[in-house]
Amino acid sequence: MPASSPEGWPARVASPSGPSGGSRRASASSPGCWPACRSSRSTRSRASVSSSTSSAKAIRRSCSRAPGRGFPGNSLDTGCSPSTSTPTPALLRRSQPSRTLRRQALIVYTSGTTGPPKGAVLPQRAITSNLDALADAWAWTAGDVVASALPLFHVHGLVLGILGPLRRGGCARYVGRFSPDAIATALRQDATMLFGVPTMYRRLADAAEQDAQVAAALGRARLLVSGSDALPPAEHARIEALTGQRIVERYGMTETLMNASTRADGDRRAGTVGPPLHGVQVRLVDDGGRMLDTTDGHTMGEIHVRGPNVFLEYLNLPDATAGAFHEGWFATGDVATRSADGYLHIVGRRATDLIESGGYKIGAGEIEDVLREHPAVEDAAVTGEPDDDLGERIVAWVVRRPGKQVSGDELVSYVARMLDPHKRPRVVRFVDELPHDALGKVQNNRLPR
Repeated sequence: MPASSPEGWPARVASPSGPSGGSRRASASSPGCWPACRSSRSTRSRASVSSSTSSAKAIRRSCSRAPGRGFPGNSLDTGCSPSTSTPTPALLRRSQPSRTLRRQALIVYTSGTTGPPKGAVLPQRAITSNLDALADAWAWTAGDVVASALPLFHVHGLVLGILGPLRRGGCARYVGRFSPDAIATALRQDATMLFGVPTMYRRLADAAEQDAQVAAALGRARLLVSGSDALPPAEHARIEALTGQRIVERYGMTETLMNASTRADGDRRAGTVGPPLHGVQVRLVDDGGRMLDTTDGHTMGEIHVRGPNVFLEYLNLPDATAGAFHEGWFATGDVATRSADGYLHIVGRRATDLIESGGYKIGAGEIEDVLREHPAVEDAAVTGEPDDDLGERIVAWVVRRPGKQVSGDELVSYVARMLDPHKRPRVVRFVDELPHDALGKVQNNRLPR
């Protein structure tokens, strides 16, 4: 299925299946130039956007692209400062029949953490409405320059990191392969916003502890945004202490793009992803599918989403598409609590992160966050295993920090003290490393058994 360019976007993003197999960019004589990138050639993660030559006339500015040698090691840099004459997104949009809003823009494959990857067909309306909602939440303007090292075969890197700056009429500095030095350099040059994932921020904090210049570069940013997984509260506190910056967290997924985010001018509360974005409807439902009206910050329910940001279908999987929707709402499979002011706290995936032990429903993420706060723990994952007495027992998979020692009994006591005794792991397994995907999420299905 060919993918079409969202109306009014002067974008040229190369398809991995293009006629030359490489990237394209505007000629030097064209009125402007735009990021041209090579997407991953993985058969599980593909996305393409065709060029929109008619809308190219809307942008009048001079840019240059830094040379690169292919994803993921290449860098992509528009190399320009936004012009004051850059048109606003409203000027870039053209009046189109309503059916245009359902046109397919991208096919992006899910990460496959709970099953085989599926191709989510995203319409133009999902991308345009979501980027405009994020602009409202983050005060994102043409004057912003986005720094990123996120993979371009996921919506975080492609839609937010590349198409987002184009939608605003701004610029992007795509550094390619992540390193603290590369990110610090982009921020020192002119980047005002940084999009990253928790693993990246953890490594940036480690580097900032050793290098004051990295800490200063992070402190220059207007906005540090983290997503794709929960950022532990301990990392929030560490980055704030090192840089003076409080990180903004957001919540989204391939099928819906972004659903919620802390606002730039809002309370950047560690452990939460803020309220729903403008135009996005969110409800919590119990195990029986009944809507939960509670806002006590403790009652857990599955997140259902409805709005223009939701995908059209799973490519060639009609049964999976039908099963994903309930009464017009997309069932995300994510479990959360909601506070009185609408802030969501993501507990985890219903299929993998919700453990029923001893009559309690326990979120694996809460235990993982506490374990990662222990000074001897580098990384941790928590799963449930069948237990004849408890139903499921809590199992912790722990990577020790280099040169540090800690026993399983010590960590069990630590979790019981920091949380509640019924949330303590019954088994602790030490491993050299945890399996992560490209965005830093632990892949529980690849843990040794």
